Amino acid sequence: MERWQHIKNVVVCGLGITGLSVVKHLKRLELPLNIRVIDTRDNPPGKESLPDGVELYSGSWNTQWLEDADLVVTNPGIALATPEIQTVVKAGTTVVGDIELFAWQVDKPVIAITGSNGKSTVTDLTGVVANACGVKTAIGGNIGVPALDLLEQEVDLYVLELSSFQLETTSSLPLVAAAFLNLSEDHMDRYEGMADYREAKLRIFEHASACVVNLDDKATYPDSKNLNLVEFSVENEAQFEVITKDGVEWLSDNKLPILPTSKLSLVGRHNVANALVVIALLKQAGIDYRQGLEALTSYTGLTHRCQVVAEKDGVKWVNDSKATNVASTLAALSGLELEGTLYLLVGGDGKGADFSELAPALGNLNVQLCCYGADGKEFLSLHPSARYFSTMPEAIEVVSPQTQAGDMIMLSPACASFDQFPNFMLEVTRSPILPASILKNRDLE
Repeated sequence: MERWQHIKNVVVCGLGITGLSVVKHLKRLELPLNIRVIDTRDNPPGKESLPDGVELYSGSWNTQWLEDADLVVTNPGIALATPEIQTVVKAGTTVVGDIELFAWQVDKPVIAITGSNGKSTVTDLTGVVANACGVKTAIGGNIGVPALDLLEQEVDLYVLELSSFQLETTSSLPLVAAAFLNLSEDHMDRYEGMADYREAKLRIFEHASACVVNLDDKATYPDSKNLNLVEFSVENEAQFEVITKDGVEWLSDNKLPILPTSKLSLVGRHNVANALVVIALLKQAGIDYRQGLEALTSYTGLTHRCQVVAEKDGVKWVNDSKATNVASTLAALSGLELEGTLYLLVGGDGKGADFSELAPALGNLNVQLCCYGADGKEFLSLHPSARYFSTMPEAIEVVSPQTQAGDMIMLSPACASFDQFPNFMLEVTRSPILPASILKNRDLE
């Protein structure tokens, strides 16, 4: 508790799920802290759940509270470049996020994953396989349960998904293994450019015993030398790679065949890479991943991630609503095989992205491109079949009667959904047009 000796006034910036978890964590420390919360929204979510004695200032910034703070804990959604936060930083006040608070408290091994795409799947699958190996594991961070809430669980291992936003305010997280999966354009509305975005991601390696990097994407390699690098690849020779033996393709560990790729329930080349990362991370953490191979093969993926949510009259409905950038949609299209037509739903808030990279992939497919939302018209030049709709439900209402057996309707928007929905989950669950099986996650509403 030495870190807290000179801290009395704590200001939490941003409420919601993460901010509330921070407040509750601070209260659990049972220290003489004066905890205050600032949220610039008029009616911030979670305010009704604030513990007694925690003041809330909403609707704007309270600069006096910030000036008086010994510690400021920011929500990942608040950029460090925000003028009010920069004033605090320049004054020398410590500014951290929830993951840094987690680092101050954690006393068990931690694995962490970042990257532009695939980090949710890798995080969840790593935890699932670790649990199958008999290692009691908690999964969270940027996915599911906030990291600070995980500290309440009695576990042997933590597996965290970390976003670039979270890593910006993290400086001392010890990791037995960390992975940087890939880097592609995203969040250009927050960062000055790709170099700035990459630098935030690379912070994951600062205190990692093993750094798992993508040999097929050299941008994932740390700039620092003398680090313990562990490479994976689906295209080149690496410690964890794909090999062919007797005409069968295998996941391999240093040339040792581990599992035929055909045994994976997950589809797509990107998920072969994801499986390699899981094996690499668990090995670096000292876990015998072979005990969990059955879990690896049976894993069918996360909700909202290339998930076949319905099949009716031979038509597959695929929910890939978590594909909120171009690279994610490209990954969904890679290696896609179907007998009929792909009705691809794209659009929303493009966050300043360049969609032209999708054109070559679309050119190789029998596709009907259905564009919608605020930036939907920017897709119209990518394929001759492209047609614009004002909303995603309107697009589905028009195209669904046209489908035949062998066709697929895939929602992989390459954009955020903020122009029409609160988040990528409600983009699907609140559409009244989709099959009833897609509407099963009613708790998301």
